[in-house]
Amino acid sequence: MNSPAESSATSTTPTGTADIGVIGMAVMGSNLARNFASKGHTVALFNRSPERTRAVVEQHGAEGNFVPAETIEEFVASLKRPRRAVIMVQAGAATDAVIAQLADVMDEGDIIIDGGNSLFTDTIRREAEMSARGLNFVGAGISGGEEGALLGPSIMPGGPAESWESLGPLLEDIAAKVDGVPCVTHIGPDGAGHFVKMVHNGIEYADMQVISEAYHLLRYAAGMEPAEIADVFAEWNNGDLNSYLIEITSEVLRQVDRRTGKPFIDIILDAAGQKGTGRWTVKEALDLGVPVTGIGEAVFARALSSALAQRQAVQDEGLPAGQLTSLEELGIDRAQFVEDVRRALYASKLVAYAQGFDEINAGSAEHNWDITPGDLARIWRGGCIIRASFLDVITRAYEDNPTLPSLLLDPFFKSELEGLVDSWRRVVVAATQTGQPVPVFASSLSYYDSLRAKRLPAALIQGQRDFFGAHTYRRIDMEGTFHTAWSGDREELDY
Repeated sequence: MNSPAESSATSTTPTGTADIGVIGMAVMGSNLARNFASKGHTVALFNRSPERTRAVVEQHGAEGNFVPAETIEEFVASLKRPRRAVIMVQAGAATDAVIAQLADVMDEGDIIIDGGNSLFTDTIRREAEMSARGLNFVGAGISGGEEGALLGPSIMPGGPAESWESLGPLLEDIAAKVDGVPCVTHIGPDGAGHFVKMVHNGIEYADMQVISEAYHLLRYAAGMEPAEIADVFAEWNNGDLNSYLIEITSEVLRQVDRRTGKPFIDIILDAAGQKGTGRWTVKEALDLGVPVTGIGEAVFARALSSALAQRQAVQDEGLPAGQLTSLEELGIDRAQFVEDVRRALYASKLVAYAQGFDEINAGSAEHNWDITPGDLARIWRGGCIIRASFLDVITRAYEDNPTLPSLLLDPFFKSELEGLVDSWRRVVVAATQTGQPVPVFASSLSYYDSLRAKRLPAALIQGQRDFFGAHTYRRIDMEGTFHTAWSGDREELDY
């Protein structure tokens, strides 16, 4: 299965000299290759278009040792055994095609790593197919964007445990470091790594949305200008909201458009894109029966923002707004409102992370992955998009109690919420009274109140379901399942 790779290697392609190889020389792939090379590793390079491979060597060849290849056979032949090849191409059919090419020329024990944003069920399928051929397949979530790929990402590899023994040291070399600890660990079998990366991205959706809602309130309810709001976010970044996303929010709001001289934020079309991982997170949560309401609302908010024709029709025709008011008319001090928004943002972010970890725990149980939540918080502290200072606290929370029923019940966060919840309520009420949309602020608060409620509306729903469909119900005062004969004498029957 491997002899073709070695026999077809040209004289200009060194055989068995590269520590690892990267396929796909777009920005993410080339930056990842450069990262490996900068740590002293010899890196094989391959791209479907050889021109891209040559361009990487020409532009960055002085950064380390690269072994370019023009065929997949040359590429594989240039790798040391066990061969380790990272695929950085478009998820889906393109990834499957490259996997098939590699599998045809690799040996038993070699490792194929998919570093793209693949759906975890595809990774489960691919791992089974490669395992049947004697190959190790690793689905590795990589977070941090272009800069992270080059300077140190957070990496979430799944796959066979034995693959980690060979691959782990290389990934630890290139990962971000926090307090000297690499932001990478073996997540679990088959699709565990890509599942965790999927949920990580779902949390990212919610995090970005609540930050944007905070901006929107300060801009349109409090009447602040972008540069002024940039100063607010910069100040927030010095406290408990310290995070990468808060930091870059300040930078975006401070930017001035060179063409018009207007605030950059005002010339961007308010239609947010998405590539699918947020939707996948919500779909899987529905299958698992896990309420990730903040993440779901963030996904729907992006979808609504992109419904430009529908939004324009409503603007043209108008919809009744009811009696709206202003902060001044409500007697709300602007400085206090800004502080309330900060606290509401903090609380809503905590809910997003709590819901994300709930889904990861449920997915781990469903697929027998044995994922350790504290490990995830630890490797998310650096490199990744959702890195934040409170991930240190989340790490400790799961170290202290690995079976924590909800992150919100950790003593530290529970104490924090005592100082946040009143502001949170005031912000949601003020947003409603001033007519400003805050879908994640509001849904996160509703989720929080649903967890605390002694009774939920679900009792009535069960009564309705039993009435029209004989779906049965349980009682609070005895064991068993029951049905009421609604169309007859309404006798209660045991089921």
